[in-house]
Amino acid sequence: MIERRLFKSLAGDQRDWLKAKHHFSFADADAGWGALRIWNDDEIAPNSGFPPHPHANMEIITYVRDGAVSHRDSLGNEGRIVAGDVQVMSAGTGIRHSEFNREPQTTRIFQIWIEPSENGGVPTWGTKPFPKKDRAGRFVILASGFETDREALPIRAEARVLGATLNRDQTLTYDTGSDRFLYLVPAAGSVNVNGIQVDARDGAAINGLRQLTITAVHDSELLLVDAPPGRSLFNP
Repeated sequence: MIERRLFKSLAGDQRDWLKAKHHFSFADADAGWGALRIWNDDEIAPNSGFPPHPHANMEIITYVRDGAVSHRDSLGNEGRIVAGDVQVMSAGTGIRHSEFNREPQTTRIFQIWIEPSENGGVPTWGTKPFPKKDRAGRFVILASGFETDREALPIRAEARVLGATLNRDQTLTYDTGSDRFLYLVPAAGSVNVNGIQVDARDGAAINGLRQLTITAVHDSELLLVDAPPGRSLFNP
């Protein structure tokens, strides 16, 4: 099953400094797709951002599409995450953080929340660059809860976050389990997924399939989450 979710149909939030679209609703604790609980498409205006606020028991992955995000948290971590970089925050027993765009241009990010396999644990933070050229024509695992994925940023969930870039008419396949919950979003471009076209910033909710065949209709940049069923422990 593949359910296409059009970008223009997504609920959102607009403020002076933020334009946000929600693939899943913040207001509904039962929303999400398996253990994938939130996927936000955020545009943050220059010299603005999210002031300090708390989280617990959630794996929060930030994928920077354009611009940069400056991070600061209650553990003393600070960092500037630029386009092509990925940030992971395991909120564990609790952490406070802020995310600001201190750049002169708009910053665009995907922020993804995945339910951990277990609640609790010491909170952690990390970031890593993933150059687009290294993802050309193939999926690269950006964040993972599987020990075998040693080059990925670690998360505390039996899930993977993957990225790829495809030239027009280029095809790749992805094998998974039929009990997994997959969600694919083109950050740019347009792709055909098992016969269904998914355009830039649309979402494709996928379940019950063992293989995806993805062909680029236009040059494309993709992000894919492969998650287990949820545990109904949502407590961000």
